[in-house]
Amino acid sequence: MVACESLVRIYRTGSTARGGVEVQALQGLDLTVREGELMALVGASGSGKSTLLGILAGLDTPSAGTAVVDGTDLGALGRRARTAYRRRTVGTIQQQTASNLLPYLTAHENVRLPMGYAGVPRRERAARATELLGLMGLARAADRTPAALSGGEQQRVAIAVALANRPRLLLADEPTGELDTTTSEEVFGALRAANAELGTTVLIVTHDPLVADQVGRTVRIRDGRTSTEVLRHPAVTGADGSTAVQEYTVLDRVGRLQLPREFTESLGLAHRVRLVLERDHITVWPDHDRPAAGGGGDEEPGPS
Repeated sequence: MVACESLVRIYRTGSTARGGVEVQALQGLDLTVREGELMALVGASGSGKSTLLGILAGLDTPSAGTAVVDGTDLGALGRRARTAYRRRTVGTIQQQTASNLLPYLTAHENVRLPMGYAGVPRRERAARATELLGLMGLARAADRTPAALSGGEQQRVAIAVALANRPRLLLADEPTGELDTTTSEEVFGALRAANAELGTTVLIVTHDPLVADQVGRTVRIRDGRTSTEVLRHPAVTGADGSTAVQEYTVLDRVGRLQLPREFTESLGLAHRVRLVLERDHITVWPDHDRPAAGGGGDEEPGPS
């Protein structure tokens, strides 16, 4: 569904001729999202996740590399094709609930509204809106305006709005950032329902690492590149019923990887390291603590 390869986004502030600077928000990012997947993209502020979201939403364009969604090359879209992409292929949910809904329309009217822009026949809009609000557990709130809804209910209406035109990809930008734990669970339940019942691919973008507990795969982005992946295997559990979790470092197309910061800081890894190819794995040695050439001498220290 999503294939980003060597994705670069550079922003220029001011005039470069007058001392302006360039900021590289994405630095050769690679990312693949399978069709029908429910996954999260996690990263700290400034990591590049919001820039990536803007590109996938059709609001921004790559400076280099490619971003393809459902077979559409986002870097090659003209103005009209980009508008059609945003109306039919992708749905977006913003963190601020006020920016997702029109305050003077009811929940049902908010869900119907985007269907008109996409040319959905009028007779189909009401039934579709009723179906989506029911899926979100908000059938009884159809005639309420946003002011009469809680924050969690507003976000669930926003999910219904984003799903109105049957998008192939749903992007959720910090969907629970303003909500408490209990309400967040309800919103995640709505996203899981959209994924399971409608088959919509869902990508949640957040700074909260606890989101990993809610999805099958979490990709961490750091310094404009994907760095690690966490996979959860619900079918493989421990004796206490816990879910098996495995964390992987991402190896990009040219062989680069990012070591977790806690690893590099713990062992003092900086500037350069030595790699040793073993029979079935690779060891990483600190430059100041590497094995002697030829394997002779005193007992060698362990690898990082």
